[in-house]
Amino acid sequence: MKKLLYFLPFVFLTSCEDVLVEAPKALAVETFYNTAAEVESAVNAVYEPLRAINNISGQLGAQLEAYTDYSYGRGSYQVLSDFQGLNSTNIPRTDAGWTLFYLGIRNANLVIQNAPKGSKISPADVRKYVAEAKFLRAFNYFWLVRNWGGVPIRTEATLTEPHVPRNTVDDVYSLIIADLKEAEANLPEKQPQGGRATKWAAKAALAEVYFTRNQYAEARDKADEIIKSGQFSLVPVTVAADFDKVFGPTVITSPEEIFYLKMTRQNNQGMYLAMFAHHPGSRLHGAGGFFAHYSDTQTNPVYKNWSNDDLRKSYNWYPWNIGLGANSILCKKFSDALAPTGTAAGNDFPIYRYADILLMYAEAACRAGNAPTAAAMEALNQVRRRAYGKPAGAASTVDFNLADYTATTFNELVIKERGYETQYEAKRWLDLKRLGIPELKARIKAATGKDVADKHLLWPIPVGELNFNTALDPGKDQNPGY
Repeated sequence: MKKLLYFLPFVFLTSCEDVLVEAPKALAVETFYNTAAEVESAVNAVYEPLRAINNISGQLGAQLEAYTDYSYGRGSYQVLSDFQGLNSTNIPRTDAGWTLFYLGIRNANLVIQNAPKGSKISPADVRKYVAEAKFLRAFNYFWLVRNWGGVPIRTEATLTEPHVPRNTVDDVYSLIIADLKEAEANLPEKQPQGGRATKWAAKAALAEVYFTRNQYAEARDKADEIIKSGQFSLVPVTVAADFDKVFGPTVITSPEEIFYLKMTRQNNQGMYLAMFAHHPGSRLHGAGGFFAHYSDTQTNPVYKNWSNDDLRKSYNWYPWNIGLGANSILCKKFSDALAPTGTAAGNDFPIYRYADILLMYAEAACRAGNAPTAAAMEALNQVRRRAYGKPAGAASTVDFNLADYTATTFNELVIKERGYETQYEAKRWLDLKRLGIPELKARIKAATGKDVADKHLLWPIPVGELNFNTALDPGKDQNPGY
């Protein structure tokens, strides 16, 4: 029930979405953005596209999960695991993601532009809600730039301008960092509703942006601020089923949660990505499942080389013959046997959780100093201990020893650990991309035997955007290979 209450504002805004889409000026400055409650409702409209079934916790996440070194796509997603680019079935799915990201950006721009003009809202509330809108705008642009490269930058200054040229990757990141710094400065440490951005979410996003940009000292320091705050901790685990306290459908929140997309068991209000993982016969999803991704116990090197003592291995995967033989396995990380429809799994979708931050800190600290440190090793070992059912904060028999590792071997250790920890969270492909194209291609080749085509590295700019936005040149601005 608490989860449902968290999202009453979002459910309300679903009924308003036609107004926001068709006639945003119907929510005009003089009639809507005057009180804190009205501005908060407008901010809620920025979250809604992120939770849509075609976005990162649904079809877009399913695209990315077909690109990993630990699983393969099946059905219409099978072609994606060939790493040769998108076909006519999958391009509309990424086109839908583009539209949703820009819808979120447009809704954020409305808040940024109009909240300061409100006649019955305090300056403190204006700062808070504008900061929240800027966090969300940055988050949308971060997804755009990593998957499409440089994109048109639309801000409150160009809200009514339909024709905007394509900006460079550096331009987009400059806006992202500026927005996140403002969010960090003005967001509260805690929000009254679960799923809203906080100061800690802004710090986590900044850490990941710096990490992606190879600004390792900055990434290390932002992650360290979160660690040293004492606000977050790993959920204790002693048996594999205990991971339900982290990923299960009835979890309201946990000490590990920094920023999640909050879901509930209502049609079109749940995590759609869970539907892609399961087979109907397993009954691990109440609505059945598409079993659109799978792995193989004998041929996939990530799974084969993974210790059976690691509780994540048995928690994340279960055997199921999908017609490819007895060695096929499916991901059960996000299961909800009581989900009433395919779009109503109650599992929240993690964007930033404490385990991410610990592993980010570990690798960034090592890369920044070109050597592993005791603090970096401790951060890595905390995640590892929890994975093996040990208390995260106490030395254990499964610990890695600092003296045994160089910078190169330690970084490899963390990358492997990140691959185990974040499975089916739509993170692995983007995590490998940040390592550089040659390394990405080498890792995919080693895991799958497939060569990654250059056109597979970025998604195509939607034809609708190229046709509508006359500031774009279809011949020059389309991504290579499309």
